[in-house]
Amino acid sequence: MKKGSRKTSYGSMERWLITYADMITLLLIFFIVMYSLSQVDIKKFRMLAESLSKAMGGGGVILENLGPSVVPGISGTETEAQTREDVADQAEMENIRRELLRAIQRQGLGARVSATIEERGIVLSFQEEVLFKLGSAELTPRAREIIAAVAPVLLKTPNYIRIEGHTDNLPINTERFPSNWELSTARATAVVKELIRTANFPPQRLSAVGYGEYRPRVPNDSEAHRQLNRRVDMVILRSKYKGAEPGSLPVTTLD
Repeated sequence: MKKGSRKTSYGSMERWLITYADMITLLLIFFIVMYSLSQVDIKKFRMLAESLSKAMGGGGVILENLGPSVVPGISGTETEAQTREDVADQAEMENIRRELLRAIQRQGLGARVSATIEERGIVLSFQEEVLFKLGSAELTPRAREIIAAVAPVLLKTPNYIRIEGHTDNLPINTERFPSNWELSTARATAVVKELIRTANFPPQRLSAVGYGEYRPRVPNDSEAHRQLNRRVDMVILRSKYKGAEPGSLPVTTLD
């Protein structure tokens, strides 16, 4: 009786080994999966997932839809599609930038207008004297010609376009412009109105914003630098920022 009890006790004490072995096996599978996630090759990951599914008695491929990866820099099917979209968007941005530069060069303004690609999109930057007289928000006749030249290129893209007005840090205090805020905003608005008037531009794709003196390109420590900061930027926003812009809602009227 005593020996039998001892055998039963030993058997009960050894049961934890089964649980421990199962836990070790699951941990091994977990680390194999995590290791595979650290590799960029998605095809190998799918092969591993299918093998694990069969080994564990599954009838199909586990983790079929990878979704966003928990490992930085690793892409699943959804992220791969986004990457392809970003590449296509970058190529389109470059094509538009080149067309804008050609339009500007035909106007003989290569030295005073720049077209660069930033994270937010294409920035077509006009120095102040290209469009306005000092301290004024009235477009010059030459400015209207320039806007008419770039408008057809801007119309080719469905992207939102933001017109940004900038000034230097010299204060202004007139009846119309109590500060640089009003001057920069009025200039941006003047360009928006001209795009609509000249090219029948869709107003819902345009916006005007004034930054005053607070987004300088270079320090305002010389007249040459202040001249660079007095500018109007046309920003063609990337497609991925479309969702961040407020949409148009249907207008209802009360009877």
